[in-house]
Amino acid sequence: MSERRIAVLGAGILGCSTALLLARSGCSVTLFDAAPQPFSGASRWNEGKIHLGFLYAGDPSLATARRILPGGLAFKPLVEGLLGCSISEAMTQTDDTYLIHKQSVASVDSVGRYFAEVVQLIQADPAAGDYLVDLRQCQVKGLSDSELRGMTNADSILGGFQVPERSVSTNWLADRYLEALKGGDQIATCMGARVTDLRSLGGGYEGPWQVHTAARTFEPFDCVVNAMWEGRIGLDARIGLHPPAGWTHRYRLSLFARTDVPLDAPSAVVSVGPFGDLKNYTGRDFYLSWYPAGLMAEGCELDPPAISDLGEQERGLIIESIISNLAQYIPAARTIVQRATQLTLGGGWVFAMGRGSLDDPNSTLHRRDRIGIQREGTYYSVDTGKYSIAPWLAKQIAESILGSDQQH
Repeated sequence: MSERRIAVLGAGILGCSTALLLARSGCSVTLFDAAPQPFSGASRWNEGKIHLGFLYAGDPSLATARRILPGGLAFKPLVEGLLGCSISEAMTQTDDTYLIHKQSVASVDSVGRYFAEVVQLIQADPAAGDYLVDLRQCQVKGLSDSELRGMTNADSILGGFQVPERSVSTNWLADRYLEALKGGDQIATCMGARVTDLRSLGGGYEGPWQVHTAARTFEPFDCVVNAMWEGRIGLDARIGLHPPAGWTHRYRLSLFARTDVPLDAPSAVVSVGPFGDLKNYTGRDFYLSWYPAGLMAEGCELDPPAISDLGEQERGLIIESIISNLAQYIPAARTIVQRATQLTLGGGWVFAMGRGSLDDPNSTLHRRDRIGIQREGTYYSVDTGKYSIAPWLAKQIAESILGSDQQH
């Protein structure tokens, strides 16, 4: 049996996880990305929430929670296997706090009921002990008035809950993934190469495949995995695959801070709507986001809208907007920036099957159940949905390709 050649398009957490799994099983993998190196976009620059479903109280059907929970529970063992090291030092050390704003799409009482149902889902899952922390006996705790006022002085925050959900430092993980990729002899990286077209040499979706970039053509590949967020569905459409209606491309920026001394700041989310959050990874490394301030572009066409480079003054205004808005609700955000020795504004493209504003209870962006893998022949197109489920989806892709290999 000849060595299988796989093209993986997109070098974020999904594409890199897929490439590592396939290469370690004997496949020859070429990893393509328009960026100069892997993990240059949203997979490096996001909050790293390892979702259990709590964020999606706007979907009381629990369809989203059920869809993303298995990937969140599997994240730690899968990533540690890929990287060959513990990720414990990259994890937030306290449970997340959800602060319910008066303009939330869900009331404090309905959020509390929803959270209780998510806890039941978690405890019933055999993998509950595999999460970043053991969740077999997890609970949600409602904050007392004194606890709530100790965290926020905003009258617009009506209630709060501590939930057993954690995050990981995406910068830390990105650097470890880069080290793992360097050790993969069967992975060829083709960076700075935007994929412009695909061709099946045999017709249909069985391949073999050509991958076209602006500079050259690569061939032949037995399988193609389209793991991009930026431009994935446009490329799909060029080979005849059209997604169901109702998607959104968004380019988002957030703030990453490192302080000179450890700070006792909460990992908290102002929800559920277009608000923001703060993550405390190590006491000195933080993530700060205010959604409206960081949303640079949004579009609903097949391809994302164009964006322009930001000047220093524009970046400074975005940073100040993130800080000033978030600090209204979580005063610790201002202290973090005051003690920061390093501030980085970073982000990337995010794709979602959904439309509307996050402060609209009828927006379909409150759901993330229309995600996953679409396969046609030897072509795989993957809507990652959330950072946290990418390694779990990569495992499914690799198992499918390797299973197909055994059938040939």
